[in-house]
Amino acid sequence: MPSGHTHDRITYLSLPPLAVLGYLLTRRGDWLLWFSGAYLFSGLMFGPDLDIYSLQYKRWGLIRWIWLPYQACLKHRSFFSHGLIVGTIIRVIYLFSLVLIVAIFTVAIAQFIWGFNWNWRNVAENSLTVLKHHYLGEAIVTFIGLELGAMSHSLSDYLVSHIKRSRKKPKKRRYKRKKT
Repeated sequence: MPSGHTHDRITYLSLPPLAVLGYLLTRRGDWLLWFSGAYLFSGLMFGPDLDIYSLQYKRWGLIRWIWLPYQACLKHRSFFSHGLIVGTIIRVIYLFSLVLIVAIFTVAIAQFIWGFNWNWRNVAENSLTVLKHHYLGEAIVTFIGLELGAMSHSLSDYLVSHIKRSRKKPKKRRYKRKKT
């Protein structure tokens, strides 16, 4: 399995060709920025190795503890952490859930202090409408960037493991002589 620094190099070196390809396919500079940011974020901080004490985990700094429940629930290199599409979806849902919990408590405290009205249903409906009608392309491009950043990590893990397995020489079998 490659080291964290090797994964970083793979992320940095693969971004330019992917960005050029993405721009040629979409011709949208704003989408290129969304994609590139998501790809770097995924490759450096939001990738499959958040399920262990890794370089990606350490980069979260003072708030890295938020990944401890994620680590406790997932086995390293499992389908749910390193699986294509599934791993990224699980990490996105996990992080979104944590952000939502913090937002709920923050708004509740703000309502208590300043006494303003807040309707979560209206906020959710308005957010979904804005996302669907104005930012759907950006959301899709961002998810593709997150997924490709994670895929570069997982595929390099699998490739290096496969190469190491194929290079191992078979152990010589020693036969015991039968006593006659």
